[in-house]
Amino acid sequence: MDLSNLKPAEGSTHSRKRIGRGPGSGLGGTSTRGHKGAKSRSGYSKKIGFEGGQMPLQRRVPKFGFKNINRVEYKAINLDVIDALAKKNSLAKVGINDFVEAGYISSNQLVKVLGNGSLSTKLEIEANAFSKSAVAAIEAIGGNAIKL
Repeated sequence: MDLSNLKPAEGSTHSRKRIGRGPGSGLGGTSTRGHKGAKSRSGYSKKIGFEGGQMPLQRRVPKFGFKNINRVEYKAINLDVIDALAKKNSLAKVGINDFVEAGYISSNQLVKVLGNGSLSTKLEIEANAFSKSAVAAIEAIGGNAIKL
């Protein structure tokens, strides 16, 4: 092998139509764009969702519902999950950082403790919100629910 017989690998190159190179090329004149209309003009770009003048689907389908911009989104964590976390790490006080380290929430999420399950040990739990049943269950065992 030497430099005189090098060539591209099989299938790596393709012959490309060279359009707009005069009538002799067979691809001159309209340069494969056809006659008249928006697509034949330079600078044409189809808008997203354009359906050829037909009313776009996005505008045909009726709007409905209501989005409350003041909604506060909480990540729900049940008492049985907290109890398992406290047993596993032998904690007396469970806070937001413990939930983040355990992978239950990300650092910017708010936590609401729900009363599903039960606690086996007295715990001090810190969270952004508590359900009434969760507070009752925590205080019944002698624990403390601290709202942040």
